[in-house]
Amino acid sequence: MMLSESKAEELLSFLTLETRPDVKGHATEYIVGLTGNPDGCRYLRSKPDFLKALVTLTSDASIAISKDCYHALINLSADETLHQPLVKETDILPTLLQNLLDPEYMFADRICTILSNLTRHERTCRVVFRVLQELNIGLAKVVEIFCAEGFNKKASLHYLGPLLSNLAQLPEARDFILDKERCVIQRLLPYTQYEKSTTRRGGVVGTLRNCCFDHAHHEWLLGDTVDILPHLLLPLAGPEELSEEENEGLPVDLQYLPEDKKREADPDIRKMLLETLMLLTATKVGREILKNKNVYPIAREFHKWETDPHVISACEKLVQVLIGDEPEEGMENLMEVEIPQDVEEKLKELYAKEQQQIESEAQESEEKNQNESPKGLER
Repeated sequence: MMLSESKAEELLSFLTLETRPDVKGHATEYIVGLTGNPDGCRYLRSKPDFLKALVTLTSDASIAISKDCYHALINLSADETLHQPLVKETDILPTLLQNLLDPEYMFADRICTILSNLTRHERTCRVVFRVLQELNIGLAKVVEIFCAEGFNKKASLHYLGPLLSNLAQLPEARDFILDKERCVIQRLLPYTQYEKSTTRRGGVVGTLRNCCFDHAHHEWLLGDTVDILPHLLLPLAGPEELSEEENEGLPVDLQYLPEDKKREADPDIRKMLLETLMLLTATKVGREILKNKNVYPIAREFHKWETDPHVISACEKLVQVLIGDEPEEGMENLMEVEIPQDVEEKLKELYAKEQQQIESEAQESEEKNQNESPKGLER
């Protein structure tokens, strides 16, 4: 059900700061309902005046009306087709970014969610990064408030994690995070084991993974200045007893772990950690460091414990590199190897088949578990 032109005009006339709160409240409630389904979002895509009004009303004197507008903007920003209209037709980015920096602002978490949604895809991500620079906020400030826990007493700001991860798609954002003079990456590392929030943990691990696509930095990341390895391995390590020889070869933080040591609970984060380690094996120096630091026993025990087919597959790829022979001369940097087109097509085909196989195994395992476990009982 879409509005007629006259109804739309009437509704828009209520969406102003001057309108009586009760009338405006009904109008914003209606808009929230409209954004709750894809057709409503698509309808508003062609109505820039409504988008502008929602952004303006985020500063309404009524908390309920502000809240409605943020709710609607979260729904709209979840739809990729609205990203460009939102950043081009409205003042959404300056409005959100300036409010985000206010330590008293009560809707800061909603702002983080909208920014995280808007930066998922590269085109709008670039716009957000540019506006951060233009407003003289920059990534430095985002990292600063992300790491200053309690910066805002009314908001956790956990969704700045996924925002950083999305921004790290861009080479210029990675250059900032990997700047050897700034110590940004060192400030993010402790969050790979941040227990209070999966969102924050996952955002940081995603950021680290994106940064590891820049193979020129691998030796620095694995060296003493950054020492990234323990932060990637600890969440994958369990309580299993390793031999004395295996323990001695590990980084100190991973030696003789306690019997109650728990692994990362979220399978998506476990997979990203393995993918990050895999990226670090792209160069000869990276492979040598991971082999010398005894990563294999951690991966071996993890593989025995893991049950998620996608994560198992990522672990097996890493193990193959750790125990496999070195690539032949001229092929040492796996990120720079030119793959002939026919081979690339074949690899894509094999990858698609592998993903299909994993999906069907996951489905079978789920069906089996459903049949085996009575509802309401823990397995």
